[in-house]
Amino acid sequence: MLDAAGIEHEVTSGTTRIMCAVPSITELLFELGLGDKVVGRTGFCFHPKDEVKRVPKIGGTKDFDLEKLRLLRPTHLIVNVDENPKELVDSAREFIPNIVVTHPLGPKDNVSLYQLMGYLFRATEQAKRLTELFLRSYQSAIDQTSQLNRERVLYLIWKKPWMTIGQDTYIARVLASVGYDQIELNSPIRYPEIKVECLAGKVDHILLSTEPFAFRRRDVLELEAAVCLSGKPRVSLIDGEMTSWYGSRAIQGYDYLAAFRAA
Repeated sequence: MLDAAGIEHEVTSGTTRIMCAVPSITELLFELGLGDKVVGRTGFCFHPKDEVKRVPKIGGTKDFDLEKLRLLRPTHLIVNVDENPKELVDSAREFIPNIVVTHPLGPKDNVSLYQLMGYLFRATEQAKRLTELFLRSYQSAIDQTSQLNRERVLYLIWKKPWMTIGQDTYIARVLASVGYDQIELNSPIRYPEIKVECLAGKVDHILLSTEPFAFRRRDVLELEAAVCLSGKPRVSLIDGEMTSWYGSRAIQGYDYLAAFRAA
């Protein structure tokens, strides 16, 4: 799930310079009290809103600028298997001594993520606090949703073409933990395209995520018209940050999902 490829030395106060290419982990670093060590971010790293304004942006998660990154002189680069291209990370590896690779695949991986960041950057007490908050929120959501009927869902992340998630993803496992079972797809791709025109009888509820595609109410109406009338599933907007952002956001995410599911 997580590793610290290339970690060669112990972090010492005043020397750590972190470039984070993962939006949810940028937020986590600030939550751990490490904001002063973050020297670079992507344009999608916009939480916490006020604090990240001082941190230089060097592009997107898929195409951050290597020359700008080099000028920041980072000691650590934090990346994610799904979000950051391996070729780009390999190029950055040539001049950044420590590459931290993350790949959360389920809710409990948040605990490992807190512990890893806390250990690497000497924030173990803060990591312990977040762990306690997460486990409390997670268990509360499980307790609140366990008596509700499970629903077959289609979670959509993109339009033109319509794209969804595979079951072997962090989002799918988070949804399943509160009773939303992503429908099974005959595709080896983790984020495949899908035809939505005739899902009658196959899905109870279609969830339109607000990110990475910014679905809006008009998309709900369009999809309701596109899906076959017989056995028509419900269509709802769902906050994508609350389902897909691991790290500290997952604590708030489970409170959100418990309320969303109950409603």
